[in-house]
Order: sequence, then structure tokens, then C-alpha cells
Amino acid sequence: MPFQIIRNDITKVKADAIVNTANPDVAIGGGVDSAIYKAAGEDQLLGAREKIGYLEPGEVGITPAFNLKAKYIIHASGPWWEGGSHGEAECLRACYDKSLKLAYKNRCRSIAFPLLATGTYGFPQKLGIEIAVDAFTRFLEEHEMEIYLVVFGQKSVMISGELGERVRNYIDDDYVEAALVEEYEIDHHLEGEFFEEPALEPDKEKGASAKVMAPTVSYGAPPSNAPMFFAAKAAGSLEDVLKEMYTDSFEKHLQQLINKKGLKNSEVYAAANISKQYFSKLLKGQVKPSKEKVLALAVGLKLNMDETVDFLKLAGYALSPISQTDVIVEYFIRHEDYSVMKIDIVLFDYGLEPLSN
Repeated sequence: MPFQIIRNDITKVKADAIVNTANPDVAIGGGVDSAIYKAAGEDQLLGAREKIGYLEPGEVGITPAFNLKAKYIIHASGPWWEGGSHGEAECLRACYDKSLKLAYKNRCRSIAFPLLATGTYGFPQKLGIEIAVDAFTRFLEEHEMEIYLVVFGQKSVMISGELGERVRNYIDDDYVEAALVEEYEIDHHLEGEFFEEPALEPDKEKGASAKVMAPTVSYGAPPSNAPMFFAAKAAGSLEDVLKEMYTDSFEKHLQQLINKKGLKNSEVYAAANISKQYFSKLLKGQVKPSKEKVLALAVGLKLNMDETVDFLKLAGYALSPISQTDVIVEYFIRHEDYSVMKIDIVLFDYGLEPLSN
């Protein structure tokens, strides 16, 4: 997958380039900046940094990585947060864009970022994630590179911040309990009035050869507040369901959806955090996607929930109301927040596997 989140000390990450939130002046700062200088070799790195000189906020420079496992260190001069009305967001976006372009110019195939400016510089975490994810997504639409977001700290630390809290409220225990209750009530209801006609057995006493009629089940519309798992249950008999199943291949339907949505292939695989090579194999029918990959594609295609359910069914999958991953994806789709990178950040905080794994 082009984008990954890893928990590590960035000074120990093996990548072609690592990005450091640099001091604008030629000086060693605190925190991660200090750790990078110590690990790389203070005298050597400071000497190379002096050749770059003063870095205006939003500007970047590159030096060798010396004793680190990386080849290069990209020094990004990030903005201090002053309330948001002083061009901080644009400045931070420039740090990401220019770092990625500089890495590409130096033929880097991988790059590792911390979440820039969200520590000492005081940048709001939610906005910082939004800017980083958008920069990564736009870059990957045009270029191929492995991008790592490196998290250093205790496992209990949530990097998704406010976004993660919103998702947490969506998938709290009450939601899961309600889903289970709905499932029980629907199944229980099938024992009664949902059967339109009783089955008729042949009348042996009269010698009749009456035809045995199978009961026809009508589920009706699911409750408006029911999870999409239940909305996915098709109405009508099994025969009706089988008749309505798609006959097109998955790859053909995928290409049709791309065309219908007016999207470019690169927009879809970048938003889905799927490599160009894997996406090409999908369109050629050379690989069978996992459920997680299908969910990622649904996000990349900007499908609504009804379309997502149908898309999953085509690939042989269904949503589950007791899967945290499924419910997290549902949250993002319902809020029309179509970025697998952001979903993977939240999944990371929950200790769940990323969609793009």
C-alpha cells in the first residue's frame, strides 16, 4: 500500500528520506529535531544544515542522513499556530508538498513523515491530519512512492484526535447493542405475520395431488435507524434474490462505476490507498480483492451506503453490525469523507488492521 502508519522512532525508520520539523534558524531545536541530530551525528548534520541557511516557514531543504538508516533528511520549516488567520494551513500544506516534490526529485522511493507541526508548534491535530492526508493523496495520483506516517509514543496515545472521538461516539456500545436487537427482532418476526401463505401439503385422504407451495417471505423495509447490514437483506424469495444478482464480472462493474462517477483511475486508487500495480491487476481480473480492499474501493469510488452494499454483494461480501472496521467505514461514507488514509489512521488508533493492508 502506498501509505502506511507505523509506530516507531523516526530516527530508526529505514526509508530513502525522513522529514524533520526544522528550526528556521541554523540551530538544533528540541524534541524530534534534537533526536535526529544526535542519531545522525550532530557536527556532520549541523555542518550540512548551515549550507542551507535560514529556512522561511513553508520552505524545505535537504541534507544527507549520515548515520541514520535513511539516505536523506528533508528539513521542513513548519508554521507556529497563531489562531489560523495568519496563513498557517497554507504554510503547512507547502511543507508537505515541497517535501514530497524534493524527495521525488532526488529519486526517493520512500519517505517518512511525522505529523508536522502538531506538537510544539501547536497546530490543531484534526486540521494537521486533513492537510497531510490531502497532500499525500494528491501526490499519489501523479507519482509512485511509499509514504509512512511515523507515530512515536505510547500505544494509548490517539493520533486521530477529535476525528477519532467522533467515530468513537458513533460505534459506542449502544450502537452495537441496537444492531443486535434489530437482528433479533427481524429474525423473530419471520415466525409470524411475515409469511404470507402457509405451505400446503397433499391431501392424502382425498388422493389429491395438491402442489406443495413454499412460503413466500416479505421482509419489508428495514427500520429507518437500522444499520446498513439489515438494509442489505434483499426483499422477496431466494429465487427473486438470485434473479437480481449481478451477472457482470467484478472488474467490469468496477470500470463501469469509475466511468459513471466521472472519476479518473488515479483518483480512485489514490483515495483507496491502493497501488497502481494492484489496481491494474484488479481491472484485468487477475486478483480477487479481499473484503477490506472492496471497502477501500467503495470509498475511493465515493459510493453512498446503498451502492456500497451492492458493491460488496457483487464481490461476495456483506457488512456486519458487530465489526468495528465495518462500522468505522460506514461512519466515513455516511459523512461523505472519502479517504482511506483517514480511515486507516482511525483504525490504527483502534488497533485494527488497515483497509489497505
